[in-house]
Amino acid sequence: MKKHYKTLFEPQDEGGYTVTVPSLPGCISEGDSFDEALANIKEAIALYIESLKADGLPAPEENHLFLEIETYIEETTGA
Repeated sequence: MKKHYKTLFEPQDEGGYTVTVPSLPGCISEGDSFDEALANIKEAIALYIESLKADGLPAPEENHLFLEIETYIEETTGA
């Protein structure tokens, strides 16, 4: 069965990315490049699901909705 999970790639100041999967608490990985981080999180997701199955637990369903919200911020001048 194929499942899809939303992932969050956060660029790091020192370079590379940290990746989390909100629907899989504690499933986190990283990589020095986007491609490396992507490969690593795919492996982390597979291992996470494998661990759940070994414990007789089902793979969670994706349950997050991400929206881009437009906001306006007034610039203030320093006093």
